Amino acid sequence: MKAAKHMCYDRILPQDLVKVQRTRMIGGRERAISLIGKQWANGSTLRIRFLGGTQQQQDMVRQVAPMWTDHANLNFDFTDDPRAEIRVTFDENDGAWSYVGTDNASIPLHAATLNLGWLDQGVILHEFGHMIGLSHEHQNPDGGIMWNEQQVIDDLSGAPNFWDEATIRHNVLNKYSADQVHGTEFDPQSIMLYAFPDSWTTNMGATSENNDLSDQDKAFIASAVMYPGRGGADPNIVELDVMRGTEAEISSAGEEDLFSFKVKKDGMHIIETTGSTDVVMVLFGPDSKTAKVAENDDGGRGQNSRIVARLREGTYYAAIRHYNPNRTGEYRIMVSAS
Repeated sequence: MKAAKHMCYDRILPQDLVKVQRTRMIGGRERAISLIGKQWANGSTLRIRFLGGTQQQQDMVRQVAPMWTDHANLNFDFTDDPRAEIRVTFDENDGAWSYVGTDNASIPLHAATLNLGWLDQGVILHEFGHMIGLSHEHQNPDGGIMWNEQQVIDDLSGAPNFWDEATIRHNVLNKYSADQVHGTEFDPQSIMLYAFPDSWTTNMGATSENNDLSDQDKAFIASAVMYPGRGGADPNIVELDVMRGTEAEISSAGEEDLFSFKVKKDGMHIIETTGSTDVVMVLFGPDSKTAKVAENDDGGRGQNSRIVARLREGTYYAAIRHYNPNRTGEYRIMVSAS
């Protein structure tokens, strides 16, 4: 038997532990996936700070990671800013891992959000894929992989990974629920697909170790459900007038609408939706598409979202999505100041 490969693992927040570990084994083929609600606001600039590492290691990350932003409408700013959303370490004793998407914004500023315990182009792209909201392809709910579970557990519990069974199930064997993911068709060349030997499955051969973004990776990350509009201002941001309602519609499954509004004077503000469509709202700002202010699901009447917050002067962004990613519907959004 060949030695087990180094494997990466996702870091997840406590409130997501139950949600993301629901197992669902059904027929079909796997596909590239992202977790709904974990992507950053489109057009965001993510600040990336190194917490250690050699100049050579840091330079390699600076060179490789922006391959994602050639296609995704995101920007990476490598900085020493202590408020950076992403903090990178190079601890060779801690494997390769990253928090997923906006979960990074919930981690204390002194702590790492992404670790590169070993370093090559494929590992950097894979972990930064997690950082911008992508998940492992083999965990898609439509995946057709039939795992040889005991073999997987035996291999990953030993060198060089030394994972316990819970970690193995979370990162390899378990599937996400269908209501948690955006996805595309199966892509064996995806950077987000694990390389594993044929002994790990009972119905398919080994997968290869991918070191580049595939054509489908590039297309998916630039698609309407992820980060469209690379190369210019996002035409999909709708500017709201304070004290005036705006009619809107989630016209396709998985769509996320993005609105902006300006606060000219510090004070209490209410951002709320009305209508029969069950939506979730996330508020970012001021002058940032990555600094989360608040999130709400059913704080308003019926199944509407309502955020009440004291806001400072600046520009704010409200991201709206349907609670059920397979549903569509009309709604109204309004910002009011008191």
